[in-house]
Order: sequence, then structure tokens, then C-alpha cells
Amino acid sequence: MLAGVCLFALLLTTTAYAQTPGDSAYHRAPDAIAKALETPPTPGVAVSPDHRTLAILGRENLPSIANLSKPILRLGGYRIDPATNGQAEVRVQWLNALSFKDVESGRTVAVTLPAGLRFAAPDWSPDGTRLAFYAQEADGLSLWIAERDGSARAVARGLNGTFGSPFAWMPDGKALIAYTVPAGRGAAPVASSTPTGPVVQESAGRTSAARTYEDLLGDAHDEALFDHYFTGQLVRVDLAGATTPIGTPGLVTDFSVSPDGRYLLTERLKRPYSYLLPARFFPTQIAVSTIDGQPVKTLVDRPLADDLPVDFDATVKGPREAVWRSDAPATLVWAEALDGGNPRAKIAFHDKVMMQAAPFATAPVELAQTPARYAETLWGDDGFAMVIDREWRTRTEHRLAVAPSRPGQTRTVSTLNYQDQYGDPGEPLVEENAAGKPVMRFTPAHDGVYVTGDGATTAGAFPFLATMPLAGGEQTRLWTAKAPYYETVVALLDERGQHILTRRESAKLAPNYMIRGAKGGSAKAVTAFADPAPVFAGVTQRTITYPRADGLRLSGSLYLPAGYDAKRDGPLPTLLWAYPAEFTDAKVAGQTVDQGNRFVRPRGISHLFLLTQGYAVLDNPSMPIIGEGGAEANDTYVKQLQQDAQAAVDAVVKLGVGDRARMAVGGHSYGAFMTANLLAHTDLFRAGIARSGAYNRTLTPFGFQAEQRTYWQATPTYTEMSPFTYADRIKAPILLIHGGADDNSGTFPIQSERMYAALKGNGATVRYVVLPNEPHGYRALESTEETLWQMTDWLDRYVKPKQTGSTVAAVAAEK
Repeated sequence: MLAGVCLFALLLTTTAYAQTPGDSAYHRAPDAIAKALETPPTPGVAVSPDHRTLAILGRENLPSIANLSKPILRLGGYRIDPATNGQAEVRVQWLNALSFKDVESGRTVAVTLPAGLRFAAPDWSPDGTRLAFYAQEADGLSLWIAERDGSARAVARGLNGTFGSPFAWMPDGKALIAYTVPAGRGAAPVASSTPTGPVVQESAGRTSAARTYEDLLGDAHDEALFDHYFTGQLVRVDLAGATTPIGTPGLVTDFSVSPDGRYLLTERLKRPYSYLLPARFFPTQIAVSTIDGQPVKTLVDRPLADDLPVDFDATVKGPREAVWRSDAPATLVWAEALDGGNPRAKIAFHDKVMMQAAPFATAPVELAQTPARYAETLWGDDGFAMVIDREWRTRTEHRLAVAPSRPGQTRTVSTLNYQDQYGDPGEPLVEENAAGKPVMRFTPAHDGVYVTGDGATTAGAFPFLATMPLAGGEQTRLWTAKAPYYETVVALLDERGQHILTRRESAKLAPNYMIRGAKGGSAKAVTAFADPAPVFAGVTQRTITYPRADGLRLSGSLYLPAGYDAKRDGPLPTLLWAYPAEFTDAKVAGQTVDQGNRFVRPRGISHLFLLTQGYAVLDNPSMPIIGEGGAEANDTYVKQLQQDAQAAVDAVVKLGVGDRARMAVGGHSYGAFMTANLLAHTDLFRAGIARSGAYNRTLTPFGFQAEQRTYWQATPTYTEMSPFTYADRIKAPILLIHGGADDNSGTFPIQSERMYAALKGNGATVRYVVLPNEPHGYRALESTEETLWQMTDWLDRYVKPKQTGSTVAAVAAEK
């Protein structure tokens, strides 16, 4: 404890001024933070379909800025690496090691891979005997297969990963379908320095509202590049590496094989493209062919979807979201809007779910109609499936039971607010069947399905395993996690659910996989992952609750530095890091779930790293914006935000750990928007940190975040919510950070650029940091350390010093 006390005292008296904000080189984060960032992350785990083996997946640490800065192309809402014909570095979580661990014996076999091989998208074969993945090579992507004996081999090269993972297993596990670069494609088109004419767009009076998207096509050359890099050829690849082409090349955004292995379902994009919308809105053909590529059925050939209403539940007309029914040999399932795609239509049912079995000669049948917009179907067998819909405006979810052998006859299982943590009944446990398709797990008597859930209560979240009777009625709990653990069910290891594989953690124990009995007894550890950042082991965390001015109960996770003692050390400089959320029910907005059984270790650009620098952190304090009874939440956004922040500050001050005179506020994205608003409309904070935010809502006129109205429908709300409007009121120092290549809808870097200009022009104390080549969430090690250095430096300058006359004078002098 003495060492911890000394460290804490030192943190309160030291400030990092070694380098000035104007330095052009990247800064290194404070030592404790830098060392934690350099520690390899905890491996990932993929459980085999037979639950006998864990694939232990070594994860790459943060990439270098050099890797992140390789040339990319931004086309149709995608970012791709033209050198490999795959997605850009920022879009892939690369893995670098693989081993197989037997669940029962614990025996581990390391897979032999070439030195430095990077791979992604590991996928078990349906029978669980081998694992496939794609790997990055110097000039392209390759398809690999790893065996349980530790051997691995490449079976195909020249994959096309522009749309995502470029392969899928055949149901028998004896071959794969891969999306590849067409043979003899040739060189990429080269842009001419001399234009052939202007770029012309025209609406002809047709309503076509679009949100603010990034990385869109901009001219004919972009269209040519899109065709060149995204066009691919589907091929069948056997385990020995022999390939057979399937059908003709095209822009295949998605593909899947029927459970019986006889048919292939594809989605292909077509021209004309759009310069206002990303590729998912382009004209689309959904079709079925035989497994060797012979056309069988075209489900839909729809035009450019540029006429959708401005509503989160708006959708295209005609068939959409086509999939294979998981529990049938070859039955096509899709949804269609009954409201013409407009969710505001006053009708009882908004969607219908259709089915059609191979060979697709008979008319489709209607499985169910849904009160709201269709979300998904969970499959079981001919006697039981669950159709789920969701409505964004009311946050309502309906779950309907239906027997596929008796289509059209539905029974409501539940109707709930999907933001309601306490009322969440959990989800049916889904496992892969013999064809590798997801199906619900039935009880041995086939009279129910197993259900798992988070088990949220005021005392904490305690995941559970239960059974839900098919005929309706209450669930029966079989097992519930016990304090001090947060333990989730991963898989059932026997038919009766008496032995289960879980993932267990606590405030002090790193997450690991366990085998346990559902009726108690000791748990056997399967993995032994260590604490990746032991410097945080002494940090304390507790969930605090407190009232808003209107009586609404709020909460947040309060973290205190290692070695801190409130009586001895007194109140701390404190950072509130938050992200507002919209609700339609005050009771749901006020729910509190204690987080004391979770293992928390920061990674990347986490604000929790500031705990190593002597700050208290109130993490994720409730910032609800509530609109009840059909009221628009954002019409009272500023007022509610003020109340939320005031309640949070009062709470930490009342506890004696937060210093009211040394409060900071920060957030990322919509949290940055919140930060600027709080500095403009309150005097609660000495400084703020706003990362990758949007500050002027006139630049996002067709909706933002949870706002579905347009600027012209809600001009006063857009104006009042924009902190840019009130830039002259922001007096507390504010740090603006933005990724120079932000890829998030609405948060163009120009948002921070113009906000900086507005603040500077009004005499504010402001610093604006642009991170080259970084997307919305920063990835490179250099950018991560720079971000954390900037945050530490800003708070050390403007928040950590106790308020004295000399401090005030120093701040005034800097201005």
C-alpha cells in the first residue's frame, strides 16, 4: 500500500510539459499509459460447433501509423486497400497466432503459420474438424485451412475482400465458396488529368433525402474504380485447393449456400450508381442459382433506393433481407413492406415474412405479418420458429411464435421496450446445426427452448440459463451466475444442459472460460488468460446512483486511482466521460445496473487511462434525453442535458471524492457534441475534451443520431442543439481532436475545423488536433499515444491545479 500511496501523491504533483503543443512529432503517452498500450491484448476465442475445441486467437496490438497510412481508396462507403484487394487497415481486426485447446483435457496444439502472417475472419467448418480464415499477403488475400493437429495450408489465392469476409463453408465441410478477383482482370483504370466534362447531378423535382454519408463515389473515374476492384468471381474451393468457377463475375455483396448444399443465394449490385448514397442503396438483384451457377430464380431486381422517407424504419419496396431457412433443406425466406416502406403509415401490420421452398415452382407462402419492421427469424423446426420485429420510434420489440408447417398463425410471445434492461427476458440459445446454420436449442423433451440472458438487476447483471416452454408460459431458471462473478453461458455441453461452458470474470479476475455444472459445484478453468494491465489492479470502482432535479434516478461508474484514500487525500480533479442516449420511457431511462462484477481494463484511446495520472473518472454517467407520450426528446435536449450534468457533478462532490472547482467533461462523437453543449450552457466544468464530434447541425440537415426530423421540420431544435450557435459562450478551455480521415456519418473533419475557427474567433482557449489518416475511432499506436498525451496535458494544464490566483493568472496569460 505504501508504494501505491507514494505513486498517487507523485501523480498529483507532476505535470507533463516536456513537449509543447506545437511540436510536429508524435508525443509519447505518460509512461504508465504507454507501457499498458504496448502489452499484447488478451486473445480471442472461437468455440467449435461441437463444443469440443476452442480456437485461441492471438490478436495484433495497435497498428503503426505507417501501416495505417498505406494508400487506400474510398468508394461507395467502403475503404479498400488496392494492393491486396481487401478492406483497408482500419476496417480489419488482424490476428497473428492460432492454437487449438481441447475443452475437456485442456491439451493445446499450436498451429504452425508462416512468420508474420496476418489473418482474419476465422470460421469453423460445420463439423468442427477444421478452421478456415483469410490471410493478407504482399499482393493479395489468400484462403487458408488449419487442422486440429496444428497443420495449416493455403488452398486459394487472389480473394476479393472488398465487401467483407470473402468465403463461406459448404454445409458438408468438404469445400468452400470464395469470392475472388476475376482471372485476367488487368490494370486499374487511370484517371485522366484532363476532364471530359462536368459532373452533373439532377433531381427533376423528385424527393430524395439522404443522411450525411462519407466515402461516396464522386465522378465517372470513381465508378470505374468501383467496378474494377469490387467485381468478383465466385468459385468453389475443395480441401485440396482445386477451384471451379460459379456463374459469371459481378458485384456480389453477399452470398450463402442452402443447407442442403444444392443452391446459392446471391445479392449483386448494378448500375446506375449514386453520388449521394453508399453502395448498399445501389440497384440490387437478389437471385438463386444452382450450386454450379445455373440461374433458378430472381427474387427481386430493385432500382436505386434514393426515395426512402427520412425515418429510421423506412425501407425499400419489394423483397429484402433474403436468407435461407436454417432448419429446412432449401427454403428461401424474405421480408416485404406492407406500408410501402413508410413506417408512419397507419396500419396494423407493417411487414410480412414470406417463404418459398425449392425448386421454387409453387407460390410463396406468408409465414407471418409483423406489427413493426421485421428484424429476424430464429429457426427451430416445423413446429416452432420465432419472428422478431422492432420499431425505432417507440423502442418496441415484438416476438411472435409461429409453426412453419402452419404459416400465418402467430402467437405473441412478448412485447417489450428493447431498452428495458430489467425486463429483458433473454434470447433463445442459438447453435449451429449439421449444415452450419443457426437454430434454437430445444430441450430433451422438445417442449421448450433454452434461453440465455444478461439478468440485469439493480445489484448487478447476473447472466442466466433458462428454458422457455413452446406452448407459452413462464421461463424456468436452470442456472444463474452468482456474485462476485459476471459469467455468461457460451454453450451447453450435454443434452440436458447440466454441464455448461461459460466465460467468467469479476472485478479482480480476468475473463476466462470455465466448465461448470448448472446445478452448482466447482467450476473448472479451461483457459488461463492473465491480467493484460496489472497497473490497474489497484484501481477501485463502484456504481453510484443519484437523483436528477426532476426525481429521475441516474447512475455512473466511479473509478478512483490506485492508492487513493478520500480522508487522507481529499477531493480529486475529476473527469466526467459520457454519451447521451434517447429514451421514450423515464422508468427505463432511470434503470441502474451495478457494474461491480465486471473486469475493466482500458485499451486504445480510453479515457480510463487518466486514472494513472491522478484523476477520478465518472464513467458513463447517465445522460438520458427523454421524450414520453410521443414528445420529441430533442426538443428539450439542452435542458435535460444541463440537469443530467448538474446531478452527476453534485453526486461526486457529495461523496467527497470530486472537487467541484476541478471538474472536466469529455466525450467521443455524440459525446463530443454533448461536451461542447455543456461548456456553452453551464459553468460546471473547468475544461472539456471533445473528440471527433459534430457541432453544427445545419451540416447534417436530414437527421442525426436519434433525430429523424429534417432541419426544415425542426429548425429551432437543430439551432438550439448546435453548440456552434453558442460558440461565443464557451469560456472554459476545450480540446478538439479529430481523425483526419473520419469515416462516420455526419462527423466530417470540417465539423471540428469550423468549430475551432468559431471558438478562436470569439477568444476561447482552444486547441485543435488533427490525427492524420485516422478514422472515427483512432487506431494507430502513434495516434493513440498522441491522443492520450493531449488529453493528459490539457487536464494537467487547466483542471489538475487547484484554483488559486496564480493559476487564474497563468491561464489568462496563455489566452
